[in-house]
Amino acid sequence: MPQTETMVLNLGPQHPSTHGVLRVVLELDGELIVKADPDIGYLHRGIEKMCEFRTYHQCLPLTDRIDYLAGSANNLGFVLAVEKLLGVEVPKRTQYIRVMIAEMTRISSHLFWLGTHGHDLGAMTPLFYAFREREKLMDLFEMVWGGRLFPCYFRIGGLAADLPEGFTDKVWEFVETFPKKIEDYENLLTYNRIWIARTKGVGVMTPDEVLDWGWSGPMARGSGVDWDLRRDNPYSSYEDFDFVVPLGKNGDTYDRYLVRMEEMRQSNRIIRQVLENLPAGDINVADPRIALPPKERVYNNIEALINHFLIIEEGIKPPVGEVYQAIEAPKGELGFYIVSDGSVHPLRVKIRAPSFVNLAALGKLAQGRLLADLIALIGTMDIVLADVDR
Repeated sequence: MPQTETMVLNLGPQHPSTHGVLRVVLELDGELIVKADPDIGYLHRGIEKMCEFRTYHQCLPLTDRIDYLAGSANNLGFVLAVEKLLGVEVPKRTQYIRVMIAEMTRISSHLFWLGTHGHDLGAMTPLFYAFREREKLMDLFEMVWGGRLFPCYFRIGGLAADLPEGFTDKVWEFVETFPKKIEDYENLLTYNRIWIARTKGVGVMTPDEVLDWGWSGPMARGSGVDWDLRRDNPYSSYEDFDFVVPLGKNGDTYDRYLVRMEEMRQSNRIIRQVLENLPAGDINVADPRIALPPKERVYNNIEALINHFLIIEEGIKPPVGEVYQAIEAPKGELGFYIVSDGSVHPLRVKIRAPSFVNLAALGKLAQGRLLADLIALIGTMDIVLADVDR
């Protein structure tokens, strides 16, 4: 009687379709996946532990690197957590600017996902189209903070600076033209027979399974789980904006694609509302123990100079306590748990990263599927390995 032997195959840790240094140990029966075990840790840098030996402001550049495709989202989660610990609320103008930058970041992140996911499954043109619009956003980001991937623009108690002259006009240009671009992407993929064959029915998760595995963001909403922190637990004035939370029906790779496409439309809609209603006023809290004084005052006022010196040299001292603040990052719920002992360093920092939680279910999704489907499954998760490992 013939016997069937399985084969163990390593996919990664250096492979284009793993989107970073991810190793998946596969047990294969021919092309059929018997078992898929994600082996992570190749990009671990100990960011949480490093935060405990730095001042709160010095932690900000570390949070940029967690999900380097959505640095502003990481910054936002951290500054909101510290501000919650301090018990301060930043001015309305700052809250609106933060929302606008966060939604631009969501679009940028989704565009990167769209281009690479399509490319993984054999569609080259969406990559060029998506990166074309992403470059426009990167140019806008560069106008604001002078860099492209690592912003550090949001500061505890406010912003590093106000928006530069001419920035809102250029954002308006983007907002007016972007919906047509989404139509172009959809014309390429949504009704494409090959795209449908590679994504429909692949990686199905029921709403109950989504909750069991702790999924959030587009991964959960693709299965019809109606949960979005921007709407259900609003922060930074999200309650002021009108937007729809798109939901999928079948919980497969195709539905998660549709959800993210609609999310880009809704983000564009939120940015438009910010531009129409952007308040004037200060961008930092008026507490000199938390926010740096305006530079012109530092040069002409000894008290402002002392405040500036103390914040830079010593840092802020939140009261003793603990806090958890989560935001709706492009990949799902991103949360910061911080414990303060009243010193200038956080006693403990724990980050709830969405990519880590989402990736945990890869083995379940892949079991019984073909090897080619694994590429679609990794792509649909939109993981960033720095977000997994931290």
